[in-house]
Amino acid sequence: MNEFDPNGAAGADSGIFGLPHDEKAAAVVLVPVPFAATVSYGGGAELGPDAILAASRQVDLYDLQFGRVYEAGIHLQAPAAELAALHRDARALAAGVIERGGAGRTDPAVVAVDRAGARVNQLVHDATARLLAAGKIPGVIGGDHAVPFGAIAACAERFPGLGILHLDAHADLRIAYEGFQWSHASIMDNVLREVPGVARLVQVGIRDFCEQEFDSIRGSGGRVVTHFDLVWQQRRFTGATFDALCQEAIAALPADVYVSFDIDGLDPALCPNTGTPVPGGLQFAEAVHLLVTLARSGRRIVGFDLVEVAPGATEWDANVAARMLYKLCGAALQARGGAGRGASG
Repeated sequence: MNEFDPNGAAGADSGIFGLPHDEKAAAVVLVPVPFAATVSYGGGAELGPDAILAASRQVDLYDLQFGRVYEAGIHLQAPAAELAALHRDARALAAGVIERGGAGRTDPAVVAVDRAGARVNQLVHDATARLLAAGKIPGVIGGDHAVPFGAIAACAERFPGLGILHLDAHADLRIAYEGFQWSHASIMDNVLREVPGVARLVQVGIRDFCEQEFDSIRGSGGRVVTHFDLVWQQRRFTGATFDALCQEAIAALPADVYVSFDIDGLDPALCPNTGTPVPGGLQFAEAVHLLVTLARSGRRIVGFDLVEVAPGATEWDANVAARMLYKLCGAALQARGGAGRGASG
């Protein structure tokens, strides 16, 4: 870092955010997962990691809320070599199933796609577990929202009683959506079923869900706490402050927290090319305030993901995502005492 100028321009071939850190020197290590087999509306999330990397080089490194985030070190790994083929083959099979409105769990194409999803889960789990053992903060960069399952499982193994703060337009509690167990629409259902170390799921921004998902929330016995976007807006219309709503959401989380951030939790004006945009949602500053509230609550952020970023004709989606990624790094570091409060703190 002696020759690194945080105020200078980033080189075209530099690391994430133009930073020079290798994995050993970085407190935050990002795991790119360019896999999006089961996306069922728009596509392109497999291109998210590369697009975010390119856009990240335009992010200024001093952060008003989190200070000199870069000083702790942020490193982006190369994607696992087999992911490109896994995505290509699984996506081709899944597209045919989706075109015909889904299929049963024993359909050969569904079986093959689920097998690819299980392999992705293992790759992400093993990468995350290794980083946790080394004392790093892992961050998964998707890909669709199916890909962080392995990271959540690894974090829950190391930190049993884990809470998840889930920002999303969708509840993601569908059961084997369109036949696929490892569907982007089933990530949180899979976590609740398969990861007993997750004690509570707190959802914010939710505004698109089916009745089965609503029943799952109501029947969870408090394991799932969902803050519907409509309810938050109604409460704000009648006098509640946004800060009070954030404090209420964070209060339900245990001491160790994993943040799962689907970019479509934001207002779709900020992510127009994401796979399933939904009107409503959080403004950028609102999402950041929620992260700041979490970081300053005394809880520990043990890992995070940022998913469903699909670049379009312009770099807008990736630009927003890169800036949110830097905020996620800052929040995770500040929650561990590794980043300053910045000028606004």
